[in-house]
Amino acid sequence: MSLERLVNPHILDLEPYTPGKPIEAVERELGISGSVKLASNENPLGPSPKALAALGKIASDVNRYPDGACFELRARLSERLGVAREQLVFGCGADEILELLAKTFLAPGVEAVMPWPSFAMYPIVVKGMGGTVVQVPLTEAMGHDLSAMLEAISERTRIVFVCNPNNPTGTSIGSDEFARFVAALPDHVVLAVDEAYFEFVRRPDYPDTLALIAERPGTIVLRTFSKIYGLAGLRVGYGIGSAEIVGYLERARHPFNVNRLAEEAALAALDDAEHARRTYEMNSEGIDFLTRELSALGHRVWPSDANFVLVRTGEGGYYDALLRQGVIVRPLGGFGLDDCIRISVGTPDENQRCVKAMQRIQETEANA
Repeated sequence: MSLERLVNPHILDLEPYTPGKPIEAVERELGISGSVKLASNENPLGPSPKALAALGKIASDVNRYPDGACFELRARLSERLGVAREQLVFGCGADEILELLAKTFLAPGVEAVMPWPSFAMYPIVVKGMGGTVVQVPLTEAMGHDLSAMLEAISERTRIVFVCNPNNPTGTSIGSDEFARFVAALPDHVVLAVDEAYFEFVRRPDYPDTLALIAERPGTIVLRTFSKIYGLAGLRVGYGIGSAEIVGYLERARHPFNVNRLAEEAALAALDDAEHARRTYEMNSEGIDFLTRELSALGHRVWPSDANFVLVRTGEGGYYDALLRQGVIVRPLGGFGLDDCIRISVGTPDENQRCVKAMQRIQETEANA
């Protein structure tokens, strides 16, 4: 019996998200060892030591359900961000906040506008609810074309996604440009600002999106504990918006969606300013190193405000060649960037290994 005829057409049309290859899979397939993973924008320093300590204390209590309201984490973030507790919604990673937005505001016949290339989950959650994806190409500088995004908005548009800094390009939007864009947005659209990488931003004029929420209630800002806090494996993210928009998302949210370990680790990680500082500084140095060294090899490297760099290497993107040397990066063919790869910032040794691997590839090609 085939079930295909029973499946919703918009689900049949979906292409599943393809994550970066895990180290174990690469080593098993290629028969190698000692690989480094620079593909998934993870924190190379690992999780906060305070988070690890908290996990040890709570591990014996995992027979109990978590606090479905994330009371302690909600209180701590409310104080840290200067927002009311009812302005926060929590999810199993920021991805779940995207799902909640789609469940709440999208349906067949309505549209969502997004930059492209950008985070691969945007079109997936939109199509998953039967909505129409409207992708607006990035500028030649690989930044959001905000004017074109405004032009793409129609009466059927319900959500506009902005990814700042953008993934997979690392480019960011300044406060003046962003303010002009927001001022021109019509009232019938929800603005979803994905700030998964905002802790890594170095530009001084980064937008204050939390202040925007009071001015434009139809705005939600998405953040995560996966990146600078190093808790990607525990999956905890959050959204900040007006009490009204968060209230609607809470109706769509499943109970106990953030597990007990994730809640406790996130709470502890918030108190570990030293770990966040070390991560930021190492990332900043890594961005500068990779940009300098890869540019010296003749590759185009775009300015990045995230924890990765977008590199144009030429046809094929070097992905397979790097893989054979035990360096796992992110291929971007699925984003229409066949000649590019995304390289996550690693430790200094990992960054150096990546550069040397690319040097060897160049030398091999030159001698072929």
